[in-house]
Amino acid sequence: MEEDRIISPELESQGEERLENSLRPQTLDEYIGQEKVKQNMKIYIEAAKKRGEQLDHVLLYGPPGLGKTTLSNIIANEMKSNIKITSGPAIEKPGDLASILTTLSEFDVLFIDEIHRLSKSVEEILYPALEDFTLDIVIGKGPSAKSIRLDLPKFTLIGATTKAGALTTPLRDRFGIVHRLELYSIKDLTTIVKRSSKILNVGIEEKAATEIARRSRGTPRIANRLLKRVRDYAAVLGDGDITLKITKHALNQLEIDELGLDEIDRRLLETMIVQYAGRPVGIEALAATIGEEVDTLEDVYEPYLIQIGFIARTLRGRMVLPAAYNHLGYEFKNSEKDNPNEQMKIY
Repeated sequence: MEEDRIISPELESQGEERLENSLRPQTLDEYIGQEKVKQNMKIYIEAAKKRGEQLDHVLLYGPPGLGKTTLSNIIANEMKSNIKITSGPAIEKPGDLASILTTLSEFDVLFIDEIHRLSKSVEEILYPALEDFTLDIVIGKGPSAKSIRLDLPKFTLIGATTKAGALTTPLRDRFGIVHRLELYSIKDLTTIVKRSSKILNVGIEEKAATEIARRSRGTPRIANRLLKRVRDYAAVLGDGDITLKITKHALNQLEIDELGLDEIDRRLLETMIVQYAGRPVGIEALAATIGEEVDTLEDVYEPYLIQIGFIARTLRGRMVLPAAYNHLGYEFKNSEKDNPNEQMKIY
């Protein structure tokens, strides 16, 4: 279900990946938003360059679509290093990782997306590589098997994950730099939309850029995707330039409301309000009711709905907050008669 959503923060296709690559900033100065992360990385990179050393290993985590891959490419550019990109699921066995590590050069950057999905056997090969820059390879089988230790060039691993909690403690502890990427403000997203429209050679009104930003769920990838769809409407219904009127029409046609919620979001909230009468509901029960995966609810839906104050994680389950009732036109009723403060126990 989630794959068909225009406001899914995941990449939809190779074509979209190519478009996203063309819109990506190349330096930290061009990178918009995430100011704390950006300023810290500037210091770490400059210090590493002054010492003539590789940058410490970096872990970037947060919801999808916030720029973890973009920031990794920027770090490599700023370090004047080559970057090799792979993902946790693509490294199926220790030999796959060994072949990648042995092709790295001094100070190269290895980017592993979805690093939480590395298998245990692959992780164990990675530990000495990260700590001592060595690789232990077993040659042969049975009694004749012998272990060979290879020295690796000093490199920087950048790991990206939407689930920092799913990383094993030994792996997490080997990252010297750990940063969480937060959802973007409307102001930063407006700047991103205007920058992207300039690269796409499309004129856009300030109010139109802000409107796209408002409905982008705090995520640059979604903002760029909506910009591309609105551009199509502007080409057919207007003169090619994106106006506020065309933007509102296009996004309304796509059933994305003023806060960036789509039909699935609204159904999720209405299920909690109507079917569960606003009472706390467990994530597994909620996933089963709307026909979604638990991981999808936690990684895709919840971060934004929590940020805008529509749902809360409580000790007894997920709860809908008054703002969601108001947005959907329902009257808020406190279902926790016995303990009206229970729904505010947010963790």
